Amino acid sequence: MSSVGRRMAAALLAPLLVGLMVSCGATTHGRSVVRARSKGAAFVHPGVLVSKAQLDAARTHVDEGKQPWLNAFLDMRDSKYGSYAYRAQPYETVECPPDAAAGHGCVEEREDAIAAYTQALLWSVTGERKHAGKAIEIMGAWSARVRRHTAANAGLQTAWAGSTWARAAEIVRHTGAGWPRADVARFKTMLRTAYLPEVTREVPDFNGNWDLVMTDAAIGMAVFLDDQQAFDHALKRFRERVPAYFYLRKDGKEPVTPAGSTVDTPQKMTTYWFGQRRYEDGVAQETCRNFKHVGYALAATAHIAETAWHQGVDLYREVEDRLRAAVSFHARYQSGEPAPRWLCGGRIDRNMGPDLEVALNHLEGRLGDRVPAARTYAERTRPAGTDDLFVAWETLTHAGNPAA
Repeated sequence: MSSVGRRMAAALLAPLLVGLMVSCGATTHGRSVVRARSKGAAFVHPGVLVSKAQLDAARTHVDEGKQPWLNAFLDMRDSKYGSYAYRAQPYETVECPPDAAAGHGCVEEREDAIAAYTQALLWSVTGERKHAGKAIEIMGAWSARVRRHTAANAGLQTAWAGSTWARAAEIVRHTGAGWPRADVARFKTMLRTAYLPEVTREVPDFNGNWDLVMTDAAIGMAVFLDDQQAFDHALKRFRERVPAYFYLRKDGKEPVTPAGSTVDTPQKMTTYWFGQRRYEDGVAQETCRNFKHVGYALAATAHIAETAWHQGVDLYREVEDRLRAAVSFHARYQSGEPAPRWLCGGRIDRNMGPDLEVALNHLEGRLGDRVPAARTYAERTRPAGTDDLFVAWETLTHAGNPAA
């Protein structure tokens, strides 16, 4: 469809979308709400991180040449992931050891998943079937070959790749891209056998970004697979881990611990929190490790809540105060505010990635909150690209795009 045709279609759909949002209780006195999901209700598709309404809004913004979405789209299109010539490099066994040890297929898997998601978004924005075909080709290459993930980082690797595979597959399957049924079935089998068992393992004493990114992957796969049990398990993990990762004074003198954790003494708590002994609103379990890993956790927390939101479950409301405090706290210091002595001994590693767009969109776009430090940081770093792990193109999909 031409850009003019798409704009006309969008104009015709706008009143219907507004009516639908009102009927769903989209706003109440300036604060966005979401209709509660009923027991046994069908999943909403597409609804893994990005909804149909959000995809439509992104396409309209790009068609009309609006910023920052146009530049975000151009960056995505011109990246290596957006090329028609992109070629997948699938592995049968993906082996990912910890730290800097050499792996086997780890980078290739993560990048191929991002390429599939990139091509799916390009298909959604442009309507060019070659992009849909490329996404299907990449997903097919992996579903035909990968069987297992090994070594110590298997859980994190499957989380990074699995979360992105689910987003790509959800768009392709539910936007008329023509994905053959047999290929869809094989891809589902891949998720169930090579990814879901890894990301649903219990890791209460691991760093919290692991658990949150694994839950991000699990909830995305649950929606794509229409798996209510996996969806409910992801909700449970979210509700246990988020309060144990982002501190608020109401928690008490010390942070709460994840369910099943052996961090049960003040000394163990200090070690687990990388030497931090004073706890203030918004500080995170990995703040004194580095802001990169806190960024992963912030992005994953918002991804999980966003996917749940599209399915009629308002996880945001349950953690709104923590998310607001954590986003504001880390954006301030990431932007250069000097760290006080009580925080990590006055030394912090400011290396956060493109991790705030989804949370910022909900807090400001839906709830009408003001989080100026986060907004300033996001605007200064737009368009947010990809971290080459599991965050990709979120200025395009979520900046100023509260559509439910």
